[in-house]
Amino acid sequence: MMQPIEQQLLQPEGKQLEFKRDLSSPKPLLKTLIAFANTAGGQLIIGVADNGEVIGVVDPLAEEERLTNLIADAIAPRLLPNIELFTVAGKTLLRVEVFLSNSRPHYLKGLGPEQGVLVRLGSSNRQADTQLIAELGRLAAGETFDAMPMPEQSLDDLDLPAMQQQFGVGITLDEQKFLTLKLLTRYQGRLVPTKGAVLLFGKQRQLHFDDAWIQCGRFRGTNKVDIFDQCEIHDHLPQAVHSIEQFLKKHAFKSAEFGAMRRQDIWSIPLTMLREAIINALVHSDYSQRGSPIRIAFFDDRIEIESPGYLLPGMTVDDMKNGVSMIRNPVIARVFRELKLIEQWGSGVRRIFEEAQAQGLPEPQIVEIANRVRVIVPLAQSAATPSRPEPVTQSVTQSVTQSEEAGNQSRMLILLRNGPLSSGELREHLQLKHRAHFRSHFLAPALQAGLIEMTLPDSPNSRLQQYRLTAQGEQHIKDNQ
Repeated sequence: MMQPIEQQLLQPEGKQLEFKRDLSSPKPLLKTLIAFANTAGGQLIIGVADNGEVIGVVDPLAEEERLTNLIADAIAPRLLPNIELFTVAGKTLLRVEVFLSNSRPHYLKGLGPEQGVLVRLGSSNRQADTQLIAELGRLAAGETFDAMPMPEQSLDDLDLPAMQQQFGVGITLDEQKFLTLKLLTRYQGRLVPTKGAVLLFGKQRQLHFDDAWIQCGRFRGTNKVDIFDQCEIHDHLPQAVHSIEQFLKKHAFKSAEFGAMRRQDIWSIPLTMLREAIINALVHSDYSQRGSPIRIAFFDDRIEIESPGYLLPGMTVDDMKNGVSMIRNPVIARVFRELKLIEQWGSGVRRIFEEAQAQGLPEPQIVEIANRVRVIVPLAQSAATPSRPEPVTQSVTQSVTQSEEAGNQSRMLILLRNGPLSSGELREHLQLKHRAHFRSHFLAPALQAGLIEMTLPDSPNSRLQQYRLTAQGEQHIKDNQ
């Protein structure tokens, strides 16, 4: 139900509310109406000064007609808002109510359908890029990105053993099961994987979706100036839930309570809330977007889970907090549901807030930033950051975060005993696909420690660059045999 206009005048501008003085500059006003129609609807009130003073409209009937003509002439597809006149403190105001449109994306005719599409972010309007415009059109048509076919892929491109491991031996993964879960779909008379199937279990997921991974970081203090530890998670999405939790646990403190029946571990971070926020990010990320992965940032006072994509059209932060749910990726959500990672449809965000209240924690925050959504989970008390490790001098394994990486680093040194190799050759031997991860966790620490050196030190970025073992690296191998 729409609020009385007197109450709206007391509120700040936001995602669904904006004030304008008059129609003297119609273009920004039209952009706001387009953004409302493309995002979550909203109300534009004309006759209010920048300082919030109600000044009214001099000739309301003439201004109403002018506004109607402006909308008809400047916006496509055709937009039909409700325009009403109200009197407040003896002054007449125009209120323009725009609903989320089924004809989106709307655009400003003067800028065209590629540059004239606007969306609403907070109290401002943002130009939509090509990927977001496509997403708006898909959602208006009732289509979803993760249900789209990938004709160039086949069942052989899915990691079937990993799928069976996730579902368990009691579940038969046959053609009918794949069709039911929409992991396969019919395309031109044959069965092909959907984008959701490749996102979930693709053998080469990042070849097709290069930002579908998770970046985790533990920072000293309360900002991103000083990073203490980091890792990149490239697991299949269901397994990534566990991997993210392991990273967070590594930097949390644990104690134990012994009840009458069993021991209960108690962590210094709210794992139940964080698990819901992590799953929400994995399920609701806009994987059609390009530019950055899902990010998990652990600070001394909070943990932030950040996922790519605007809120779905029609959704607001208040809707999410109240338990309203819209599913961006139904294929991914269905599989998470089958794997018991989701207990009840649409209850995850609400449980985050309920759990915070039950534990006496500050209320979590949900913030839209640029083309991303950030969930901020405050900690009960400041988490002390572990002391910084000493610089690597004797063992390259001091710079890594996982024991299996330490083994790979030792293998890398042994490989170089046989002669210089390029970065690509080393990654191939070690079966490490992600270039940035290999450079930050293997090459850089080994170079810093003096265990290896470049064959072309004056041209570090040369395509002919190779790496060779140093005398110190040879001694390191001997010391650790």
